[in-house]
Amino acid sequence: MTPDALATLHAAAFIESRAWSAEEIADMIAGPGGFVVTRPGGFAIGRVIADEAELITIAVAPETQRRGTGRALLADFERGALARGADTAFLEVAADNAAACALYSRAGWRQTGRRAGYYLRPSGTVDAVTMAKPLAPETGGG
Repeated sequence: MTPDALATLHAAAFIESRAWSAEEIADMIAGPGGFVVTRPGGFAIGRVIADEAELITIAVAPETQRRGTGRALLADFERGALARGADTAFLEVAADNAAACALYSRAGWRQTGRRAGYYLRPSGTVDAVTMAKPLAPETGGG
């Protein structure tokens, strides 16, 4: 997908938030450690610095939501981050995004904190929930 297509999809997926421009998306992907994974109807952008990954966004087109695309993109992001040397991943999600919070929890992500008033909405602000997940498989010592 081109940055223009990614920006269009992002705007459709996040109608309550400021849309990201194609230039902003291209800069995130091209920045240090940046990468994108795509599937029909969705994409995820992440970055890996040293041994830590950040999931910057997952965007799924409204017409393909609740069909497993987000789950598949999350797994693709985790595999991509692990392949790039990350052993832990982090993300922030709007506290009012129940579907995303449930997706991350089901995939083994755990809440690590909360940022009050982080996301701007037309009606005010929403907290960000911070989450983390170990990516490297546990090795039994012994």
